[in-house]
Amino acid sequence: MTNPVLLIGPLAEPAVCDALGVRGEVLTLPGSLSGADRHGLQRGDWPVYGAGNGQIAARRVEPNAQLHRFAAVMGLHEIRIDGQPALGACDGRADGVWTADQRGDLLAELARMILAEPADLAADRIAARLPMMGVWASSCLRAAAGPRSGGNVVAPRGPDDIRVSHDEQPYAGYFAIRKWQLTHRTHDGGMTQPMTREGFVSGDAVVVLPYDPVRDRVLVIEQFRLAPALRQDPQPWLLEPIAGRVDAGETVETAALREAREEAALQIDRLIPGIHHYPSPGALGEFLYMFVGLADLPDDVTGVHGLDSEAEDIRGHLLSRQQLRDMVMAGQITNGPLSMLSLWLENRPDLIAGEP
Repeated sequence: MTNPVLLIGPLAEPAVCDALGVRGEVLTLPGSLSGADRHGLQRGDWPVYGAGNGQIAARRVEPNAQLHRFAAVMGLHEIRIDGQPALGACDGRADGVWTADQRGDLLAELARMILAEPADLAADRIAARLPMMGVWASSCLRAAAGPRSGGNVVAPRGPDDIRVSHDEQPYAGYFAIRKWQLTHRTHDGGMTQPMTREGFVSGDAVVVLPYDPVRDRVLVIEQFRLAPALRQDPQPWLLEPIAGRVDAGETVETAALREAREEAALQIDRLIPGIHHYPSPGALGEFLYMFVGLADLPDDVTGVHGLDSEAEDIRGHLLSRQQLRDMVMAGQITNGPLSMLSLWLENRPDLIAGEP
């Protein structure tokens, strides 16, 4: 029989224990936890344990293969607390007091994804994809909690309406490809013939069109895009709204404000939700949260921005609202979200400068 181990910090969360298939006695230990801004959502970023005053929650469990696999991927090593082996924190120093928050469900979803990876895939290879796996885990939880698409027009569906006989991931890099063999419920109540479908796993993203209601103008950005270049488009530098992925554990609003700072060095005063949607649901596992961002857009607000760490080279352009609308109607804007937000803004007279 294996020796029991103490789970502390994020690993002691009930949802995480359930995902790892471990059960055990709940207890408290002396000491404190600090640091870990990501709360265990990326490798090596775990709370730091400190002996002394305070108490922390823990679970004493019998370790299993799933726990060992998860620990290897996440860079977790045993520490000693009162002579007992513990997982869920590390030794060292860190600022700030660690507190349990609402990320237990997110870490549990990430754990399930890690355990679903092929058993012979090296832990280091899985760890290299943790940032994007966290994005996908967050996206799945957000979808489950979101409003039901189709309102009362589309009949409610349940888990038995889709039957997946085989699930594989033939490619996984920054993005991934999922391949399902499945059947699903037909409109007359039967089931389809078996079929194979592939989906591009990319995760949720935010889109922001900055708009200055005083000057009645918008800021758009210009950058190189691979997909138009692959399609042999002679102009793969597109005019676009500000956009980016929603990081694991981040709200869509926080992501929108962060992307505005990174891509345009811009402060958004207020986010107005636009049309949230799947841009290509037949194959693309992406959901876009679209916003018009009210902002101050003086003449000197443009420039070249972006993160060097992501090789971003992004130029800002100021356009009048009418100029952008005219470009959309003339077919000169090929970025779908930008066209959609431009036309959506035209139907919000309460936001437009000088409109009744």
